[in-house]
Amino acid sequence: MNKTLRILIVEDNPADADLIQEMLPSAGPLNFQVESAVRLSGALTRLESKGIDLVLMDLGLPDSQGLSTFHSLRQAAPGIPVIVLSGNDDQELATAAVRDGAQDYLVKGQIGGDLLIRAIRYALERERLILELREVLAHVKTLSGLLPICAGCKKIRDDKGYWSQVESYIARHSEATFTHSLCPDCMQKLYPDISSEMPKS
Repeated sequence: MNKTLRILIVEDNPADADLIQEMLPSAGPLNFQVESAVRLSGALTRLESKGIDLVLMDLGLPDSQGLSTFHSLRQAAPGIPVIVLSGNDDQELATAAVRDGAQDYLVKGQIGGDLLIRAIRYALERERLILELREVLAHVKTLSGLLPICAGCKKIRDDKGYWSQVESYIARHSEATFTHSLCPDCMQKLYPDISSEMPKS
C-alpha cells in the first residue's frame, strides 16, 4: 500500500531546497508531496492550515536565526516532527536542538537520499510513540502521598478540605470503578442468620 507524506522544507537557499526535494521520491511504497517556505513566517502560516506530516528546516532564515527558529516552529506545531538540516556540523547546536525536541540534526553536505528517508521514517515513528505516551500518561491517574482519613467513618479529606466517601474519592482520582459486596465480618454483623448458613471458606 502506497503512503504519501507531506513534507514542508523550510529553506531560503533555492539550490539546497531543490537538492533536498530531489532526494525524496514522488512514487513508490513511500512517496512525498513536498512544499517549501523560504521564511519562518511563511512556514508558520502554512502550518496553520494543517496537513503537513513533517518539517525539514534550516535554522538560518531571513527572518530568524539559530535555535530560536526551531523553538518558534515547534511552539506553533508541537505535534509535527522536525528534522533540522544545517550547513554547519555544530555538535553543540545539534545536541541542543535534539534536546529541545528536534527529531534529528543532519548536515546538508553529508546526507544522501537513503539517509534522509531513513531519518524521516525514524522521526515519524518516534513522534508517534511520543504522542501515544503522552496520551497514556494523561489518562493515568495515581493515588500517592498521605491521605487524611477519618478514624471513625473512614471518609477522606480532599485538598479543598471536603470529606468524601472512600469510593467517591478514589473514583475521582483514578480510573477504578467499584462493585459492592460484604466481607465475612460485616456479613456476620449485619446478617447473622444468613451468615450462619453460609459455608465457611
